[in-house]
Amino acid sequence: MLLLLVLLLSCSPGFRLQEDSDPDWGDFDLDLEPRRVPRQVKTILLKENKPHIQELSIKTSVISRYAFTAVFCSMLNRHSAAAEAVFQIQIPAAAYVSNFTMIIGGRVYQSEVRPKEKAAKPRNGKAKNRESSDTSSEPEVELFRTTVSIPGRNQAIFLLMYEELLQRRLGSYELVTSLRPLQLVSRLSLDVTIVDHAPVVDLEVLPLRSEKITAKSEVPITTAVTNENNVWKVTFSPNIVQQAQISTSGVLGDFVIRYDVQRDTGIGDIQVLNGHFVHYFAPKDLPVVPKNVVFVIDSSASMLGKKMRQTKDALFTILRDLRPADHFNFISFSNRIKVWQPDALVPATPLNVRDAKKFIYTLIPNGGTNIDGAIKTGSALLRDYLSDPNTGPNSVSLIIFLTDGRPTIGETQSASILGNTRSAVQEKFCIFTIGIGNDVDYRLLERMALENCGMTRRISEEADASAMLKGFYNEIGTPLLSDIRVNYTQNSVGYVTQSLFTNYFNGSEIVVAGKLTDRSAESLHVQVTASNNDRLITMETDVPLRRLQAETEKHVKAATAAVDAGAKAVGSGVTQRLGSSLGSVAADFVRHVWGFLSVKEGLRARLRSRSSREREEQTQQATNLSLTFHFLTPLTHMVLGQPRPLTQTSMAPPTPVAASPANELPAADDEAPQKPDGNPGGPVSSLSSRMGKAESGSVRKSITVSKTSADGDPHFVVEFPLSKLTVCFNINGEPGDVLRLVSDHQYSGVTVNGRLVGAPAPPGSHKKQRTYFSSVAVVMDWPRRTYIEVTPTKVILDGRDRIVLPCHATAAVEGDRLSVAVVGGANVTVTVGGNISFIILLHRYKNPSPYQRDHLGFYIGNSAGLSPRCHGLLGQFLHEEVGVAPLPAPGDAGDLNPSAFLKVKERSVPVVRKSRRIYGGKQNVDCWFARNNAEKLIDGRYEDYVTAHLFDTGNTNNA
Repeated sequence: MLLLLVLLLSCSPGFRLQEDSDPDWGDFDLDLEPRRVPRQVKTILLKENKPHIQELSIKTSVISRYAFTAVFCSMLNRHSAAAEAVFQIQIPAAAYVSNFTMIIGGRVYQSEVRPKEKAAKPRNGKAKNRESSDTSSEPEVELFRTTVSIPGRNQAIFLLMYEELLQRRLGSYELVTSLRPLQLVSRLSLDVTIVDHAPVVDLEVLPLRSEKITAKSEVPITTAVTNENNVWKVTFSPNIVQQAQISTSGVLGDFVIRYDVQRDTGIGDIQVLNGHFVHYFAPKDLPVVPKNVVFVIDSSASMLGKKMRQTKDALFTILRDLRPADHFNFISFSNRIKVWQPDALVPATPLNVRDAKKFIYTLIPNGGTNIDGAIKTGSALLRDYLSDPNTGPNSVSLIIFLTDGRPTIGETQSASILGNTRSAVQEKFCIFTIGIGNDVDYRLLERMALENCGMTRRISEEADASAMLKGFYNEIGTPLLSDIRVNYTQNSVGYVTQSLFTNYFNGSEIVVAGKLTDRSAESLHVQVTASNNDRLITMETDVPLRRLQAETEKHVKAATAAVDAGAKAVGSGVTQRLGSSLGSVAADFVRHVWGFLSVKEGLRARLRSRSSREREEQTQQATNLSLTFHFLTPLTHMVLGQPRPLTQTSMAPPTPVAASPANELPAADDEAPQKPDGNPGGPVSSLSSRMGKAESGSVRKSITVSKTSADGDPHFVVEFPLSKLTVCFNINGEPGDVLRLVSDHQYSGVTVNGRLVGAPAPPGSHKKQRTYFSSVAVVMDWPRRTYIEVTPTKVILDGRDRIVLPCHATAAVEGDRLSVAVVGGANVTVTVGGNISFIILLHRYKNPSPYQRDHLGFYIGNSAGLSPRCHGLLGQFLHEEVGVAPLPAPGDAGDLNPSAFLKVKERSVPVVRKSRRIYGGKQNVDCWFARNNAEKLIDGRYEDYVTAHLFDTGNTNNA
């Protein structure tokens, strides 16, 4: 009874519990004193049965329109029993998740992206797979969701990262961040940093946007915007009371930042970083090209009510926006297909516009949905108009197709409809599709647009269809250019993304990315050709690559500094590290732009494929790129690895591998690991990829390695098996020098170069500085040019596809003539043609002294496939033998005091006995040492072996 009385009194307006009877507000970790929290908010918090979100921190870094977003969410289970927690966040549909990590009960669960098996049929229509028929009620968003159990009185932390290239629409970019935690959050913060090569203009924060609630038409409370030297910072951090004023359910809406950049007229903006480039092209001040447009509108029974009303309203507005030089027509379809003007398209005169409005006004929804017949009728109408000799050739032609359902009349099979559409269009014009509602066959509309150079847009049931239809038309209603072609210096770039575009519409942007195959080039010639009405436009220039590289590095540095500063200013220790990690990832943004566009392009090509073989090839290529960049795409899925203790370091410092007495080093297993279903991994274009950490205690096969090597400072060792001699020498190069180690480009097609990095010499050393190999490149020229770059942290393969393998994990890539195998933290083996192999040792230090540098050691495993004409600092000795000559008469040797002379190619080389450590310092070898940078031992001088850049093959036609 006493307990009941207390409860009743506590519910009365004038009663408050004593301070010592209050709940433990420390559990909620509020960012203001509990006494300042209104009773209504406290009640909401206390009624929560699910784990409470103590902190939700979202940090975004936008560098030149490419956005990296990191989400940190901390949940607390305040109760003694385990409770289910749901972490979910809406992300833009165009974005890709690139990392997900959970920390629960002191254990870390790290995500891994794997190829997706053949998709099963969705159950109950609730699949969230992007590739399935999407039934999401939110347009242009995806829901990332996971459910976990949190032990009683315990905490869970979720870390999510995703990235996207912002699309320019109607003259501006929009960065949209969903703030829908579904509960009041103790500490909520959003930090956005925007840095661009061009000045940022017209930046504004829009009112919170949501379809579920009516947001206030004002900038969200606590929003702060600052700008310093074109580094823009936007923050939003409402406390729990301010959140409740917006929504007590935790659905705040979308936080939208809109901006544009200042553009110079001309070729566009090009940025260069780490061997990649991105080209932004958005011309302005051009005459508008006339358009020929056929509107094909669904008038079936399902359009009855709000859909048809909003569609009519949008079409009335669109008709007012037609220009006098435009030509148009309308088709409505249900069971029957009605054509407004059966003979041809008509000019957009005031009289024709008035008559068209009457036709639209009289549309009455009824009957089924004959999509196939409507498309064929509209295509025939437009095709006949274009073939008329009186039709001007200088215009842009398109069909705008709108429906809210699936085909129910006539042809209903998607494959047949798509085939009929291709036959009807004949590549003479583009189709733009719009799907309204949740029952539309969105994949059919997407493929129809992709196969016919158009775009698609999805409008949900709850959306303002009228406004979205007007917006979509505005995007495509002002064509400025057609037949755009972007060209770059031949043999200077490779793996360029889409560079041919059918149309360019005012307010949009063309983005092309690629890789620089010749990093030593001073400039890059860029040419853009396009048609504008009756004019052929050509723009070309030479862009200075080194200056662009320096400028891009400057902006990346500014962005990472701003992100780091923001991370240190606010947030927990974890969020501070999250901000720093975000900055480091963004430092390679140009490569990510290339990867992002390449994946998008591969997925589009897959949808456009017309045979199972072509589809499989496109699927494999897009999958491989997704795995390379750790992207969660329709072709991959994300799984959580085995948990590890939170205190365990993520990557133990690797130690150089020791050689066995037989001079053998561990090598990657020859057999590819199995997929979960037991089938071997698929190909990576012409290569097959094998990735994953080696299992504990697994047996590794071995490969035999000769002593011929360049390791350490660097110390060169050459083994002459027939002569039973070993010779050694040093090369005292300069930091930044690239030394040619093996040169056989004209014969076997193989070249190996190594770049030096400097380090101070330890006290008491006779040297002023030390040099080590920081990267080694293997260039293979057959059957196609392939570049392999090895650093202490990663291996980059640039062949038909770009693959990046981390050096801390065991991985392998195999092809018909090339294979690369990584033994995590130990070595990398490159094998060419089965009879050439090189082994690169990975030397990394956990806590390096000022005199130490992470570096590489280069060893020749098999040289049988290298020709007798092979050269280079090591290559020139592979087919030579040496002999020991008797000592000359006293005084003839000068001041060298040699122990002996070697006979090398008719040259006498004074040498002394020395001992060298090889195989990471685990084995000593006695050798004859040649002084003075191997003078007389090598052909010419060591300066003759310094190359222009890491991928230089010495060929005059080298790209």
